[in-house]
Amino acid sequence: MFKPLLETTLEEWNRVLAVNLTGPFLMTQLAAPLMAETGGGAIVNITSISGLRASTLRVAYGTSKAALAHLTKQQAAELASLGIRVNAVAPGPVDTAMAKAVHSAEIRADYRDAIPLARYGLEEELAASIFFLCSDQASYVTGQVLAVDGGFDAVGIGLATLRGERRNR
Repeated sequence: MFKPLLETTLEEWNRVLAVNLTGPFLMTQLAAPLMAETGGGAIVNITSISGLRASTLRVAYGTSKAALAHLTKQQAAELASLGIRVNAVAPGPVDTAMAKAVHSAEIRADYRDAIPLARYGLEEELAASIFFLCSDQASYVTGQVLAVDGGFDAVGIGLATLRGERRNR
């Protein structure tokens, strides 16, 4: 849902928060006791780069994902004693079917210009990050939000023209 703040209805707001925030809250409440019985494990919430940096037309989505990033930290703090690690991945633009459906050629070009790696991420790259956070290799990682975004969050405003000039040298 891409709508300006002043045009977003309460019903739309509540629907987005129900899916993106209440859903992970309820899922963790149901899964954590079962996980604790079997020795713990890892939970990885999927937040978004939109929860780390504001953008236009995403008031409900961005706010719900920012709240999910904080919920991740709350869950990590409270579930650690049960042997459960909780982290989140914050994808930037990823080349998914949904992105292909809603991102016009102009939007895709704008993103490429704003991402230091100058491309959309791949679903496999996102999956690899989630797999890592679930693995024993991440056994000392909890309460973190990992941006998988090609550097999008790190740079703020990109200078695509200068990046392009450097590449062409």
